[in-house]
Amino acid sequence: MSDWVIVVDRRADFTGMEEDRAILRTREYIAPPQNLKLQHPKIINLSRSYAYLSQGYYCSLLAEARSHRVLPTVDTILQLRQRSLYSGEIADLEEELNRRVKRLVSPPTESFRLRIAFGYPYDSRFQAFARHVFDRFRCPLLEVTVRHGEWLKITGISALGIDDLDTEEHVLFNWALDQYTRAGWRQPKTRAPAKYTMAVLHNPKEELPPSDPASLKKLIRVAEGMGVDVELIEKKDYLRLAEYDALFIRETTTIENHTYRFAKKAELEGMPAIDDPTSILRCTNKVYLAELLKANKVPTPKTVVVNAMKSLEELEGELPYPMVLKIPDGAFSRGVHKVGDRAELKKMTRELLEESDLILAQEFMPTDYDWRVGVLDGEPLFVCQYLMAKKHWQIVKHNADGPATHGGFKSFAVEQAPPEVVEVAVKAARLIGNGLYGVDLKQNERGVFVIEINDNPNLDTGVEDAALKDELWKRLVRWFLKRLEA
Repeated sequence: MSDWVIVVDRRADFTGMEEDRAILRTREYIAPPQNLKLQHPKIINLSRSYAYLSQGYYCSLLAEARSHRVLPTVDTILQLRQRSLYSGEIADLEEELNRRVKRLVSPPTESFRLRIAFGYPYDSRFQAFARHVFDRFRCPLLEVTVRHGEWLKITGISALGIDDLDTEEHVLFNWALDQYTRAGWRQPKTRAPAKYTMAVLHNPKEELPPSDPASLKKLIRVAEGMGVDVELIEKKDYLRLAEYDALFIRETTTIENHTYRFAKKAELEGMPAIDDPTSILRCTNKVYLAELLKANKVPTPKTVVVNAMKSLEELEGELPYPMVLKIPDGAFSRGVHKVGDRAELKKMTRELLEESDLILAQEFMPTDYDWRVGVLDGEPLFVCQYLMAKKHWQIVKHNADGPATHGGFKSFAVEQAPPEVVEVAVKAARLIGNGLYGVDLKQNERGVFVIEINDNPNLDTGVEDAALKDELWKRLVRWFLKRLEA
């Protein structure tokens, strides 16, 4: 059997020749597939929908966690969801389109939609342009919407599902798929980084910001002493981002809000960024993290991925009460619930599965505190113990009738912290990337266990920098300088 695996929602969706390619349904691949014995699988995700937190989305997300090559990647899926995320590519594509059209014997005379299957257009006049689009957006099936005029304008680029094709269109699609898989895996073209001012994205009204105003002032002071000007920017400054040389996000990140758009734009501009979009993508989804840590043998509490097909009896057979339920993209202890019996489990799973096709159930590990190890560029930066909030099982207690309450903290120099805690944290963080991460861990008589990895860890004066003081902020600035000067 070849390394190619075709993933579809329904087997009837794929009408091409199977030959030596494996065909799996989306839920079979998510399961995960116990019968998939390939050493380096290459996944073609042909799910009907790539909507955020859908099964198609999770197929690509988990493929990346399992170190399987996948088309489309989650980054491509998310980029194609909003024009603001791919708008930086439009000018180049429009220039290419109009340049090619001038050479056509029969150019288009009205607005049109161009469908592209694995880089092959359904309108043969646009062969070179289709290849150009596919090099930018590696997705099995794309549709480019073009408005006719003296200058052809691209008004939209979207990913289509295989169910959007009619019978005749399937013929070209199958041929294009066959050509693509026979040609081998092609990496997308990457832009060379462009070439010192740093933009720090923050929200002065955020209830639980990752850095308070005093910490941002310290960063500004330290950076200025190292020849880097720092300017605080907000959501409204998106269009100005390209004026800066680097981006440091000090606002709670999520795929669904503007923080991801800022990170993506920084990447397109060739700007070093913390957080980069890949780190945001990987860290904000706990299902991805669970699969990634498991695949790389990093110890975690026993974790079960739950979907609507999982019965309560099955789940109870795998985890004892109490157990912890988590939505994939919660932050600051939000979306994390402890359930103590069948009634609570039934109610909470029903509510959470309305938000996401998959949720996590995890073994409950009671401790008096959680470890947090900050890791920068693959090396430990700080170590803290965060104590549980008073009369609560988490370090942050969200109160319905007032502000959130926190437990206390203890800060440690890295060399004073338990080596096994630091070692496990660094191993986990290096799986994500070379940016800044906060690894949360629990330690008990059984050992050290990673709870989650945060792409946007707290950095506050007197807490995370208690041991290193100004040196912590200097190391952060050096991270940016190293990349700018390269």
